[in-house]
Amino acid sequence: MATTAPKKKPAAKKAPAKKMASAAAPKKVASVKAASEDSLKDQAKALVGQASTRAKGAANQGKDKATSFLDELSKMVADVAGQIDDKVGANYGDMARKAASSVSGLATNLKAKDVDDLIDDARTFVREKPAVAIGAAAAVGFILTRLIKAGSDDNNA
Repeated sequence: MATTAPKKKPAAKKAPAKKMASAAAPKKVASVKAASEDSLKDQAKALVGQASTRAKGAANQGKDKATSFLDELSKMVADVAGQIDDKVGANYGDMARKAASSVSGLATNLKAKDVDDLIDDARTFVREKPAVAIGAAAAVGFILTRLIKAGSDDNNA
């Protein structure tokens, strides 16, 4: 009699378990991914808030320095107006006083406005008069370049 090998029982199908695991994996990955994106968005918002706060602080300091400079310039021009009266004439002294008054008024307006208001005013001005804004930016750039160049020439001498 020939011996036959015992028959093996058919293996249990594990495919459905794998399908279930593979179906759950994308959901888990998607939820982890969404959580990390939310975390990154929160961190980005926090960083933007910090940058905005620092920028506003720097802008306020700049505004304070500009207004104090304008106040000093106004006082200087007003003081010189008397000498202009004596040396050149009363009409020119009056023009110097008007200029001093205008500069003082500008300083007062700057002090009264918030940085956000000044930014809005600048945006409005650029929208309404882009050619003037570009010309002013070019002039300021030219002046700053000359000042920097003059300062570097003094340091090299």
